[in-house]
Amino acid sequence: MPEILKLNEISPVADAEFPAGYVFTKDSKKPDGIMLRSFNMHEYPLNDELLAVARAGAGTNNIPIPACTDKGIVVFNTPGANANAVKELVLCELFLGGRKITDAIDWVKTLKGTEGISKAVEKGKSKFVGHEISGKTLGVIGLGAIGVMVANAASDLGMEVVGYDPYLSVAGALHLDNRVKVADLDTLLKNADFITVHVPLTPDTDKMFNADAFAKMKDGAVLINNSRGELVDADAVIAAVESGKLERYITDFPSDQLIGVPNVICVPHLGASTPEAEDNCAKMAAKELVDYIENGNITHSVNFPDVCAPRTSVARIAVMHNNVEGVISKVTSVISGSGINIANIIDKSKKDKAYMLVDLDAKISDEVVRTIESFDSVIRVRVFQ
Repeated sequence: MPEILKLNEISPVADAEFPAGYVFTKDSKKPDGIMLRSFNMHEYPLNDELLAVARAGAGTNNIPIPACTDKGIVVFNTPGANANAVKELVLCELFLGGRKITDAIDWVKTLKGTEGISKAVEKGKSKFVGHEISGKTLGVIGLGAIGVMVANAASDLGMEVVGYDPYLSVAGALHLDNRVKVADLDTLLKNADFITVHVPLTPDTDKMFNADAFAKMKDGAVLINNSRGELVDADAVIAAVESGKLERYITDFPSDQLIGVPNVICVPHLGASTPEAEDNCAKMAAKELVDYIENGNITHSVNFPDVCAPRTSVARIAVMHNNVEGVISKVTSVISGSGINIANIIDKSKKDKAYMLVDLDAKISDEVVRTIESFDSVIRVRVFQ
């Protein structure tokens, strides 16, 4: 009876995705799977029975990825499940960047109790003149699920859109509107009136928006960041806003340093804060956990390769291993030596880790499994029969 521990409140739509016999609970000492949203797992104990962790969202900075990988625990996320919610917030922020809407609203609040408010409004509104986004150039950095949706929607609003993504997938390219141009990063920075960033936080992207990047940008550009606060050097962005190099910086990641800075708009991490996005993320995360626990299939993992195939044979063995030479031949030799025919085999790698699914025409013995587990490069072995 598999136990799934939820470390945060999860949308109740997830319950329906777990088959009969699963226990979906807030209290489990030895869970087979974990679902979470923002819970910080870095100090959380990883029990030996734990097979997988599913983040109902895209970012996984709150999960100890290296520790999970070493123990053979698959970490899933839900890319694209909240894409529409984030896209809509970015569109809102484009208008906030072009028009001084938030400043104007704050100013109007100061008029409470003023005699002749209409005249005061007409007299003071000139301080908040902005500009339209139609005809302006939007640079989209990162053309994943969210970036593609933002690029296409901005094109529909009359913007010239330039995208940059050195890892653009075939699926992303196919969904990209043909009006969207693709360019290198320096060209995008040089030509964009608005820039929105949709990339993960990695050592390569940490503080990618620094003084050097701002120097390459148009004077008076608007930067929108709904990905991770650490992508932007706070000191550099404040200097850029104060000098007028940036007209506005809009971020979904407030910090004490940024709050209250003129022309910096801090949104309280609302990107995926819609019931629709929470439902989509919960459903996807639950399905990922069930398919992995039931069939060994991996979809949308951040630490192991995606390997997925339908179950059509008598038995299946799943082998996590280090991405080194000779593992496949060792595993298949042991299986074949036991007299079992291999119906199908898939092995894929992700950096220094790999994952193998082997479908068999007969059940495999515990002795063969123990032999495979004894190989130095093998991390974890699971059997389905």
